[in-house]
Amino acid sequence: MMTDSQTELTSRLVDAALLHVAFDGWSEETFKAACADAEIDIAKARLLFPRGAVELAIAFHKAGDAAMVERLNATDLSSYKFRDRIALAVRYRLEACSDKEAVRRGSTLFSLPQYAGDGAKLIWGTCDLIWSTLGDTSEDVNWYSKRATLSAVYGATVLYWLGDESYDTQPTWDFLDRRIENVMQFEKFKSQVNANPLSKALFAGPQWMLSKIKAPSQMGKTKLPGQ
Repeated sequence: MMTDSQTELTSRLVDAALLHVAFDGWSEETFKAACADAEIDIAKARLLFPRGAVELAIAFHKAGDAAMVERLNATDLSSYKFRDRIALAVRYRLEACSDKEAVRRGSTLFSLPQYAGDGAKLIWGTCDLIWSTLGDTSEDVNWYSKRATLSAVYGATVLYWLGDESYDTQPTWDFLDRRIENVMQFEKFKSQVNANPLSKALFAGPQWMLSKIKAPSQMGKTKLPGQ
C-alpha cells in the first residue's frame, strides 16, 4: 500500500504525464517529461515506478477505478434493477476518464504482447471492483464467470466509446445496454437448462466439478487478479 507521500507523488506524475501522452504515448519520453514538469528527480521516480511510463498508465487506470467506486458509493441504488446497477457502474467508470486520448494510448500500450498481461489484469480488477462494490457475495465458480463476462462487456464498451464522437455519448450507453441484454439472455438460458430435468441430469457431472471451484477468498491468499 502506498504512503500518503507516494500517493501525492503518483498524482503529480500522472497529471504531468497527461500533458504529453497525446503526443508521445505512455513512453519513456513521457515519463522523463513528466518528471521534469513535476520537478521530481527521475531517480526518485524510478524507485516508485521501475518500469517508467507503463506504471504511470497503470496508476492512471486505477485512479479511474477509485473515482468510480467513490461515485457508486455515493449513489442511492435502491431503485435500480441489478442489470441497471452494472450498466451504471460501467458508465461511471468511463465517465471517470479525464482524458480519452490517454485511454486510447493506454489501450494501444496494453495491446502489445509484453504488456497484455498488465492490461488484462487491469480490466479484471475494474470488473472485480464493480461486482464487489455492488455487493457480490459469490463464493463458487460464479465469482469467476461474473467477472469474466463483465470483462468482455467492459472491454467491448471501452473500444466502442473510444470511437464514439457523438455529443452526449448516447450511442455508447445504447451499445452497453445491448451487451448487458445479451448477457441476461445467456443467464436466462442457463436457468432454463438447470430447470429442465433431462439437461440437469446430463450436466450433473460437469456441474459437480464446477461446484468444487471456489472464489479466491475461500482459497486463502492467492495472486489472482481481483483478490
